Amino acid sequence: MSDIAGSARESLLITPCSRGCCEVYHHVGWCRLRNPKHSETPAESTRDAKMARLLGRVLLLSVRLAVKLRAAGYWALIYGCCGLCALLALLRLCWNVLMRPTATFRWTVRETPPPCLNDTSLGTHCYVRIKESGLRFHYVAAGERGKPLMLFLHGFPEFWFSWRHQLREFKSEFRVVAVDMRGYGESDLPPSTECYRLDYLVTDIKDIVEYLGYNRCFLVGHDWGGIIAWLFAIHYPEMVVKLVVLNSPHPCVFADYALRHPSQMLKSSYFFFFQLPRFPELMLSINDFKALKSLFTSRSTGIGLKGRWLTAEELEAYLYALSQPGALVAALNYYRNVFSFLPLNQSEVRSPVLLLWGERDAFLEQDMAEACRLYIRNHFRLNIISGASHWLQQDQPDIVNTLIWTFLKEGEGRKNYRN
Repeated sequence: MSDIAGSARESLLITPCSRGCCEVYHHVGWCRLRNPKHSETPAESTRDAKMARLLGRVLLLSVRLAVKLRAAGYWALIYGCCGLCALLALLRLCWNVLMRPTATFRWTVRETPPPCLNDTSLGTHCYVRIKESGLRFHYVAAGERGKPLMLFLHGFPEFWFSWRHQLREFKSEFRVVAVDMRGYGESDLPPSTECYRLDYLVTDIKDIVEYLGYNRCFLVGHDWGGIIAWLFAIHYPEMVVKLVVLNSPHPCVFADYALRHPSQMLKSSYFFFFQLPRFPELMLSINDFKALKSLFTSRSTGIGLKGRWLTAEELEAYLYALSQPGALVAALNYYRNVFSFLPLNQSEVRSPVLLLWGERDAFLEQDMAEACRLYIRNHFRLNIISGASHWLQQDQPDIVNTLIWTFLKEGEGRKNYRN
């Protein structure tokens, strides 16, 4: 037994490590540290650092690749849909040529505005040139200058005239202003597509409010005007007393909902078609702007209430505005910038919000209206108007006006926020 112990002792060597911080046991092919806090050698530390940097680079490259692939997939989807829409439109054009070979490519530029555009009961035609952008904006204003500002933003393919019923209704208590948005009506039409970016459109509203001598307003928007109104309330919450939106979902709601619901994607297919250059303008112009006429007058998309159907003169007012040189290009440039703006960096709305929604909207599904509640950090009221179309303020003006009055009188009321 003593011989075995002696041989074991002989095979066990205790030596200090190379840095003298601990002792190392060497015994028949194995070794261990007496000090468990033994640190790595400089060579080991360098190797580990290089490995960490390599792993970091691999991870970063993987993330970048994933982002690029996602972006590529996003734009591939958009341009794929554009191509499909273009094919369908081309087939429709061919059919029109076959059925109406002489009338298809005829349309008339309206040179004289119809009398309804000069109706003095709607207000006074005014112009403002914004110093920063250099653009001149046209607007129609009514009501006393010292009263609170109520600003109206129209949609596509409209202009200030779509708010005629509201201008008459609210001018007794407010300074009402209906603007021709950038590129519409008598406002300037910048030639470049880049000039219609959403951030520029939002800044236009800020500049106009300030030019009018106000620092806050009651903001009302429909369709594209609703999108701009949402974004303005998000980025300039201190300038919006209350927000009223008609048939226009919060931008985040629309983007998320459309991707998850093929039915809404189909209804919004014109978004993709309008990305194409020149061809959409042609399709909206053929047969003397028949497509534009049908938007307001057809059973599926037009104003639903028979007593509110557009008169021939009112329809001519829209054709007068949209038939002017460059008008359709400018209107469609709004759509040509929308995909590059998403997703939003900010999304919360801190102003009280009234959302009015036409039940028969042919372009936007009703489920999006309730989903907007998720982005409101204040009072939110939603009213679905039975039988009403997308053109809500023209289709059911009496109901719309009553609901707006009720909302305006709640809470903060109608204070004067003029500087």
